[in-house]
Amino acid sequence: MAKKPRFFSPSKTVKKPLPARAEATVETFSHDMRGIARVGGKTVFIDNALPGEKVNFRYRSRRSKFDEGAALEILQPSPDRCEPRCPHVDLCGGCSVQHLRPGAQIEEKQKILLDQLARFGDIEVPEILPPLVAEPFGYRRKGRIGIRLVKKRPGKDLVFGFREKRSNDLTDIDECHVLHPAVAAQIPRLKQLLNDSDGRAHFSQLEVAVGDGAAALVLRHLEPMSGADISRWQSFAADSGIHLYLQPGDAASAHRIWPASGGEYLSYELPEFDLCLRFHPLDFAQVNFDINRQMVSRAVALLDPQPGERVLDLFCGLGNFTLPLARRAREVVGVEGEGALTRRGIDNAALNGLENVRFHAADLTRDIGAHPWAVGGFDKILLDPPRGGALELVRQLARFGAKRIVYVSCNPATLARDAGELASLGYRLATAGVMDMFPHTAHVESMALFERVKNGRAG
Repeated sequence: MAKKPRFFSPSKTVKKPLPARAEATVETFSHDMRGIARVGGKTVFIDNALPGEKVNFRYRSRRSKFDEGAALEILQPSPDRCEPRCPHVDLCGGCSVQHLRPGAQIEEKQKILLDQLARFGDIEVPEILPPLVAEPFGYRRKGRIGIRLVKKRPGKDLVFGFREKRSNDLTDIDECHVLHPAVAAQIPRLKQLLNDSDGRAHFSQLEVAVGDGAAALVLRHLEPMSGADISRWQSFAADSGIHLYLQPGDAASAHRIWPASGGEYLSYELPEFDLCLRFHPLDFAQVNFDINRQMVSRAVALLDPQPGERVLDLFCGLGNFTLPLARRAREVVGVEGEGALTRRGIDNAALNGLENVRFHAADLTRDIGAHPWAVGGFDKILLDPPRGGALELVRQLARFGAKRIVYVSCNPATLARDAGELASLGYRLATAGVMDMFPHTAHVESMALFERVKNGRAG
């Protein structure tokens, strides 16, 4: 009888156990505002550690080129260290640098912007704009709170909160100090309401939106809600005064169930331009209204539109920059990839009696030259792209002959890359600065002005 062939299973990779803890002196910040140290000749990124500090930390992971850890004990604290307000700060991904005083946070973000422009764009900033800052707590007017039922946690199986740091798991929160007080004050009641709901296993998230006059919650549910649950949630809304929407499917399925009458939109004011902009709770809108007002004012001042000029606003959204520009220019064209926001922009223009502005929907990752709105050129251009930047679009901007371009950025690395491209097209970076749109996070929001160079001179 022939012998059966022998099969050998491959040996399993045995991970080396992580050291329990180690000591390090933090040298600088990474671009995501983690402390950087070197231990045994290897780079370690350490959460909750500030430059200049000596810390005792635990390892979270080890890789071939770098390790990651979290500070356990601050042996020699930085003078910029402060006590975080939130008890969830070590785990919750909503804030990453609450242990750094707010003034130092924006200083570090400015350093990151300047470093990225030099590193990836080979560009120095001739004039640095003063940072835009506001109240660092209670600022967040937009957000998404996750809801999960975890059966492994008897007695406390509902998790309500934001994602953990570098994880898709949720942090169960009892309070939040960056969320707008209109909603933050309701967190204990919301958790109780969720626990009391028959359909709690089928809830996935609460979308938060706060306008100037009202707050709204959009409850995403994956199965139809019972009559008893609808009654519970309506009672909460009526008692708290928070507008309540249910979302059984995609964004278009969201509908308001309290109050029963009145318009479904929230709104915010831009007093300097005598504007009121309406938005649906699921629309993209800036999370920090105080910074947004300053940002819009700065963008209009830098672009300096004149009564006879034609201005192009790319990635215009619902008209946050478009409508203020229309108060100053002869004509403004706003272009946005999302049709729903384009329609909102048209409605906002009508609401404010503006007839010199046109909104168009277009894919801004493709060639835009064939669109009728692109014919005729523009005197000034503003663009506010997503985190990935706008490299393909930037390469097309020279065709419009604009004298000035204002670039509003939420990612200094892609701003630096695109700035290098603008330089090759004959635009000089004149000034740039940061905005503290997201205090206590590593998000670096910034604005830069580019001027067209003629015969070696801007103008």
